[in-house]
Amino acid sequence: MKITIGCDHGGRRLKDAIVAHLNTRGVLVSDIGTYSDDSVDFPSYAEEVANQVNSGEADLGILCCGTGIGMSIAANKVTGIRAAVVSDCFSAQATREHNDSNILCLGERVVGEGLALRIVDTWLDTKFGGERHTHRLQMITAIELKNET
Repeated sequence: MKITIGCDHGGRRLKDAIVAHLNTRGVLVSDIGTYSDDSVDFPSYAEEVANQVNSGEADLGILCCGTGIGMSIAANKVTGIRAAVVSDCFSAQATREHNDSNILCLGERVVGEGLALRIVDTWLDTKFGGERHTHRLQMITAIELKNET
C-alpha cells in the first residue's frame, strides 16, 4: 500500500508524526510536504495529494492542516475523491466502511498526536463495506459528473 501525505504549516508536526508512524507499519509513504512552519497555501497540497490518489499513483491519501476542513474542501474538488475530516475513531471506521473515503483529513489543532495515530490506524484497517453502500457511492459520483464544468 502506498499513501501520499501532505500538509500546510498548521499541520506539519502532525504530518511528520504520521509519516513516522506509517513507516513503523511498513507502509510506503510519499511525503509531498510542507517541511517547515513557514506559511503556505493548503489548496496546492490538497490538490497534489488528491491527484495522486485519483490517478492511482497512491492508494490513499492523508492531509493535515489546522482543522482538516480546508484540506477536505479543496481535495473534494477533484473528481473521484472522497476526503473526510475525522476527529474520532468511530468516524474513521464509518467513513471507510460506508463512504469508501480515499483521503483522510486531520486537524493538528483539533486532535492530539496519540488520537490522530489511532484514527489513522482505524481508517487504514477498515475496509469498505460494499453492497448496500455501493449504490450511494454511485449516486455521489452521478452528482459529481452532473456538475463537472
